[in-house]
Amino acid sequence: MSDTIFSRIIRGEIPCHRVYQDEHVLAFLDINPLSEGHTLVVPKEPAATMAELSEDAAAGLGRALPAICRAVTKATGTDSYNLLQNNGSAAGQEVEHVHFHVIPRRAGGRGATGLSVEWNAQEVGEDQLADVARRIARLC
Repeated sequence: MSDTIFSRIIRGEIPCHRVYQDEHVLAFLDINPLSEGHTLVVPKEPAATMAELSEDAAAGLGRALPAICRAVTKATGTDSYNLLQNNGSAAGQEVEHVHFHVIPRRAGGRGATGLSVEWNAQEVGEDQLADVARRIARLC
């Protein structure tokens, strides 16, 4: 994996506005936020995607994320937020280091300019769903 901006922030080479840190995780404010309190949550372990992350690092993220989400919403006076995580360039990942965005949202979509969420669901048949489920289950 290449040396990323997040690796440099974790090592202290680039300053950040830290909001949380433990053995496995660092959380800090995004310098180009979509809303007040937009927070990035990164594992200290360098991995480009969730599939490459160790179980310990993934468990550390799982333990830290709920507390960080609660803190962000309480500090910003919101009760809604997006929790986004992209894997690979086709999915919109720009930095090849696992990271979650905690983006506070206000009623009416206010407070997260530049973010839109579209969900264009497809209709698929039961046989296709069963086939895909079997293929995935065999590999888990």
